[in-house]
Amino acid sequence: MENTERRQLSISRTLKAPIELVWEVWTTPEHIAQWWGPNGFTNSIQQMDVREGGEWKLTMHGPDGTNYPNRSIYKEIVLHKKIVFEHFNPHFITTVVFEPNGEETHMSWTAVFDSEEILQTIIKAHKADEGMKQNIAKLENYISKLKPSL
Repeated sequence: MENTERRQLSISRTLKAPIELVWEVWTTPEHIAQWWGPNGFTNSIQQMDVREGGEWKLTMHGPDGTNYPNRSIYKEIVLHKKIVFEHFNPHFITTVVFEPNGEETHMSWTAVFDSEEILQTIIKAHKADEGMKQNIAKLENYISKLKPSL
C-alpha cells in the first residue's frame, strides 16, 4: 500500500457523544451546516445525498463575504463506521472512521491530496491544516451543545 503520509492532513479525537449522535451530525444537512468549516465560516447546503455515489454540494461563506462552492461525491458509507468522499477543486479524498465506545466515539479524519505540492499549496493559500483543527473544535463544541437536549 502506498504511503500517503506526506500528502495528507489527519486528525483524530475522542468525542464525548455516542456514535448515533456523531453520525447524525456528520450526515444531516441541518447539523453539518452548523459546524462545518473553519472559524468564522457559515454554510449553505444545496445537496447532501449520503449514499455511495451520492453528491454533497455546499457553499462555504467566508468571514470576508467570499463564497467557496464545494462539491464532493460519497465513495463509501458504512453506517456508524466510515464515511469516504471525493472532493473536487481542490481534489482530495476524505476518510472519516468512527469507533464507538459507550457514550464516546473515537473519530479519525484524514484528507489525502494528489501530491505533496498540492497539499502544501492548500496549506499556504487556505491554512487547511489550521482549518481542520478549527473544524474539529467546532464539531466538539456543537456536539456538547446538543447533548443536554437529548
